[in-house]
Amino acid sequence: MREGLSRIAFGTDGVRGVANESLRPEDALALGLAGASFFGGPLVIGRDTRLSSGMLSCALAAGAASGGARVLDLGVLPTPGIAALTGKFGASAAAVVSASHNPYSDNGIKFFSGEGRKLSATSEKDLESLLAEGDSERPTGSGLGVVEVVPNALELYSEAVLSRLEPRAEGMKVLLDCAHGAAYEIAPLVFKELGVELTVVGNEPTGTNINEGVGSTHVEKLDVSGHEVAFAFDGDADRVLAVDEKGRVVDGDRIVAILARDLAERKALRGGVVVTVMSNLGFFKAMEGLGIDYEVTQVGDRHVAETMLKKGATLGGEQSGHVIHAEYATTGDGLLTALAVLDVMARKGKALSELAEVMEVYPQTLINVPVEGLSSAPRVAESESVKGALAEAEAHLAGKGRILLRPSGTEPLVRVMVEHEDEVVCREVCEEVAEIVSRSSSLSAQEEEVRIS
Repeated sequence: MREGLSRIAFGTDGVRGVANESLRPEDALALGLAGASFFGGPLVIGRDTRLSSGMLSCALAAGAASGGARVLDLGVLPTPGIAALTGKFGASAAAVVSASHNPYSDNGIKFFSGEGRKLSATSEKDLESLLAEGDSERPTGSGLGVVEVVPNALELYSEAVLSRLEPRAEGMKVLLDCAHGAAYEIAPLVFKELGVELTVVGNEPTGTNINEGVGSTHVEKLDVSGHEVAFAFDGDADRVLAVDEKGRVVDGDRIVAILARDLAERKALRGGVVVTVMSNLGFFKAMEGLGIDYEVTQVGDRHVAETMLKKGATLGGEQSGHVIHAEYATTGDGLLTALAVLDVMARKGKALSELAEVMEVYPQTLINVPVEGLSSAPRVAESESVKGALAEAEAHLAGKGRILLRPSGTEPLVRVMVEHEDEVVCREVCEEVAEIVSRSSSLSAQEEEVRIS
């Protein structure tokens, strides 16, 4: 097993790869064993609906039990639900098998602390070190761990959610898109308790249809006719996007802005808000207009969560729909975020379209440029040709917009994002820079082939 362990490395959201190829059952077994040693135990484990999640979850549980840890199997449950139930069972950590919004063929494993928070980069490095050391001595006899199935995990999470936030939304017409993912049972269960008129799509997982044409990554396909609001989750339901009654998408920036203004008006907003560099310029202008302080972090909900904890901030999130409401959760929770938005709508008696006017959205173009492998993305982003293109782009924008370029931490992509008050300029600049990135990627791949040969 030692040879395979060197392949396992934590990225921006745990370990991720193609199931049974770059992420194999033996990798999950090794992670479980290392987790048992690192955290002690017990551990809770849950998963999403993709075909490989059962396989990897079983291997992960076997590894942890082999290391002497008691394992509580929560089954299919949203990532934030798994994090939320960690403390209830007195677990030392939680492990989630999911690749979030990625295609079904991918999968991943990420860990949460006993407090239900994502592990720090330092803790992940320590776990990597344990993996690199290879197998440690394993217990035998009564020292073995056990794997126990928790049959009522859905009900426990539902109760936990509704005990924190239960909007008075009786009779409201709501559409849910569960992405054929981890929310497919729990989201309808919770919303039915509210007495809303509910329509549900994306709630028939086959193992191979998670995120396929549905969910937050395809929110533009939702037909909201006859509904007051729609909520679209991603595969593991730690993020959500909304659609208003007019069919317009309300992204994470606008959701955070809606919640921030409401909290500020109720004098319940502490520490301002925390967002990432990808937030729209309109968001920052809206916060300034409302007199609400904000902090900007790197992309990634872990960075948002860590900064919120340091500042004692109530609210933070990402444009993608990861929203952390510290009053209710320790991590991004799509279900709680949807309830929080519904709560504002119900209390204020306003349509979502009206609430979303809290901020103006500046024209924004985002192009994801494929590169040759996840590890090559940072190298391409730092190439001299790309740096030159960025400098030219910034001169073109002339202080009336901005450009951001960053390698993805979970996919072999370099993301190019441009914002400008003129939509045409925005698109043209983004396309020009994306073309340079693509060329740089091709040259980098050719040079790598020459070096290897």
